[in-house]
Amino acid sequence: MTDRESLRTTLVGLLEDEMGQPYDLDDDAVDLRTGLGLDSVDVVGLVMRVERQFRIRLAMEELLEVKTVGDLLELVFAKKTVGRSLEMGSTTA
Repeated sequence: MTDRESLRTTLVGLLEDEMGQPYDLDDDAVDLRTGLGLDSVDVVGLVMRVERQFRIRLAMEELLEVKTVGDLLELVFAKKTVGRSLEMGSTTA
């Protein structure tokens, strides 16, 4: 399983925990609001779960650009990759 597939699986789990129903996130083009039926409160709850799960911070400016499942996956993947790079760099002193 690739990092992106693993990330998608985790995201599905977080979304299902938040909303209490099953979701299919196989299509990156699905809109978070209209395609998944999330309102702004649902999105905030999901973002909080994502931040806790991956120990990242998602800035409001970044989140304003997130419209689809693919956008969210790319943002979280990028944040995780940067965080991993920073951790590796801080261990070399």
